[in-house]
Amino acid sequence: MYRNHSIALVIPAYNEARLIVPTLKSVPSEVDRIFVVDDCSTDGMDKVVLEMQKDDSRIHLIRHTINQGPGAGIISGYKSTINENLDIAVVVGGDNQMPLDEMYRFLDPIIDDYTDYAKGNRFMEKGNAFRDMPKLRLVGNTIISLMTKISSGYYHIFDVVDGYTAINKRALQLVDWDSAWKKYGYPMDFLMRLNVEGLRVIDIPRRAIYLPGERQSQIKGLHYAINVSPMLLKNFIHRMIFKYVFSNFHPLVFLFFFGAFFLVLGLGVGFYILFEKFFHDIIPSAGITSICALFISLGAQSTFFAMFFDMQEGMGYQRNFGNYLTDIRKINSNPDHRSKKNNINKES
Repeated sequence: MYRNHSIALVIPAYNEARLIVPTLKSVPSEVDRIFVVDDCSTDGMDKVVLEMQKDDSRIHLIRHTINQGPGAGIISGYKSTINENLDIAVVVGGDNQMPLDEMYRFLDPIIDDYTDYAKGNRFMEKGNAFRDMPKLRLVGNTIISLMTKISSGYYHIFDVVDGYTAINKRALQLVDWDSAWKKYGYPMDFLMRLNVEGLRVIDIPRRAIYLPGERQSQIKGLHYAINVSPMLLKNFIHRMIFKYVFSNFHPLVFLFFFGAFFLVLGLGVGFYILFEKFFHDIIPSAGITSICALFISLGAQSTFFAMFFDMQEGMGYQRNFGNYLTDIRKINSNPDHRSKKNNINKES
């Protein structure tokens, strides 16, 4: 228990027979249940976990008979958390890359009812990503984070591929996990589903651990960004339709539609002009050049206005770690307001 809340730790793992040991040994005593989800490993990891289970009764091994991906492992852990009626589920990898001594940063904003979902951000203060993260992964992470801002509707977040997260019971019960993305790219899909349900999300500063000589993250920068792009586009369309057509109509849907239409049309005309110039040596007329510029301008303006309105609509779901610390200090410094500590989200 931590601050009168039961805590589950979900550890999705695949072929982590060596690194799962230091991961489990570093689990704080406040964690009530440890769900290690073996995604059909072939290195005997399940035997290692069962051996450690003899010394730690909190450990529960969940086996997948076929390899389904890390997202599926997390979902299995979430479902076990729901079944055992635990209050909060924390997720870390089995590769000893996520410092569990920082787990309290993720738990406190949830327990104080400031947020529903807390995710790690290695680029914030106290993080070390700019210094230690491989440069190719840094570029890929940045591109994916920018795309996910638009796809998920959480424009205030970054480092979306970080798998260190915590989620409360309400969010666990609201999201349809059976339809969630189960392979790599799951963090971005989860964020979209949280946004559709109107849940609050906060970035938590945390440090990353990079062990020399160990294969840890399987994210390959730009290649990863390209692979998840179709899923991000699909999620964006789903969010637009569900939130701004079926749930609460907003004309920003039309702005996004017209923006995309005119951008594609303008770029198409632009490529046609370039093709004619370089392959047929035909100089474009002033009229067609003006039309191309007009289409691109209209498309860009419509898209930017749509993004602005989308940001405004999502302001209530955005949480800031710095603001959270400020609110907590104000409450703790004023005895008359300490009773409000569990309801500070209403004041933010």
